[in-house]
Amino acid sequence: MAAERSLAAIRAGNIVVLKASNGAGRTTVLRAVQAATSGTMIGAREFMSALAGHLAAAIEEAFVSLMDTALDHHDFVIPDDLHVITAVVNACNYARSNLMDVALTAILDRATARNRQMLFAVDDNGAPRPVESRAFTVEIETFTPADYESICRAYLGAAAARRLDYAEIHRFAPELNAHQLRNACVWLRADRQLDTGRFIEYLTAQNMTSNVELEQVESVDWKNLKGFDDVIQALEAKIALPFENRALAAELQLRPKRGVLLAGPPGAGKTTIGRALATRLKSKFFPIDGTAIAGTYGFYNRVQEIFEAAKRNAPSVVFIDDGDLIFENSEGKGFYRYLPTMLDGLESASAERVCVIIAAMEAHSLPPAILRSGRIELWLETRLPDAEARAAILSEKLSKARCLWPGRTSARSRTPAMG
Repeated sequence: MAAERSLAAIRAGNIVVLKASNGAGRTTVLRAVQAATSGTMIGAREFMSALAGHLAAAIEEAFVSLMDTALDHHDFVIPDDLHVITAVVNACNYARSNLMDVALTAILDRATARNRQMLFAVDDNGAPRPVESRAFTVEIETFTPADYESICRAYLGAAAARRLDYAEIHRFAPELNAHQLRNACVWLRADRQLDTGRFIEYLTAQNMTSNVELEQVESVDWKNLKGFDDVIQALEAKIALPFENRALAAELQLRPKRGVLLAGPPGAGKTTIGRALATRLKSKFFPIDGTAIAGTYGFYNRVQEIFEAAKRNAPSVVFIDDGDLIFENSEGKGFYRYLPTMLDGLESASAERVCVIIAAMEAHSLPPAILRSGRIELWLETRLPDAEARAAILSEKLSKARCLWPGRTSARSRTPAMG
């Protein structure tokens, strides 16, 4: 499909940009376009050969020379991986910053003057401004379940590929690229018991879908939480069920709550509930610890990276622990505006399966803009355990203590009999 759109763009103009994330099949599309147009494709290997004849700092001259030679001999030139070259010249320690823009402008002027055509391939950050401003842009969209199936058939074989539910795999990890799918298939193709569950287990083991190793999270089960029946029922119905039961969620038009507030006094179990939810949802969990990152260097970039990763791997949960501390910190004041923007960004269809849970000691310590209707859709309160819950907790702790001393008997039984 992307190859057809690229060919249509080539028919419309001289300069075209093909934009795609790494592993999305960009080079495969370029080869299809090359076969249909008899153009010449130039990649990093050809550039390195051209650079060998120049000084190390003469990247622009080497690139211009390479493109001039290609335009002299071909009507259609396809430079692949332009972003790799521009990343070098845009580095902070490169002595000739912005000179690549001059080089690209010269190349484009020459191609236009000679009625040559060029198709530049870049990553999802886009092309440099001189190219972007003149080009028709074609973007390779994220893979669909049908794309997953096509790639898996190529590496698993038809028989094994037929045993997989690609809609379920895509639902679990909708942003896998071709490299990740290929590696999964190569690893699993000798497994004669391969099914959808085993495939998803492999993705989980490779930590493709979380920013936390579950082994590093204290394992907590719902049954370990005493006195939180109402909270557990709400999280199961409003988050876990829409995440896990695709058929029922579709039938009932359920989607996980976009924003959840978990409020309660210190020691009431908010973080423990987060750990239990991490265990319950396996690896679809992205924690942000306010005590660890609030006010630190790169705070906003880190938060944005976590939100983007959560959207790529939806359905997922972003758990903001100690939310009060983020907003109390001076650096967190700008977060008043930033977090509502991130929450609003979860309204799109591509991100609607991301849930943000904010744990805070006091609801009134959070900005009103976050608490307004539509951003926080579910309010849950954690309370200190009542008498019944305390008794259950104490009984459980004592039973573990008895297990540590299996041979101990009471002091009275050890007292010698008198007379």
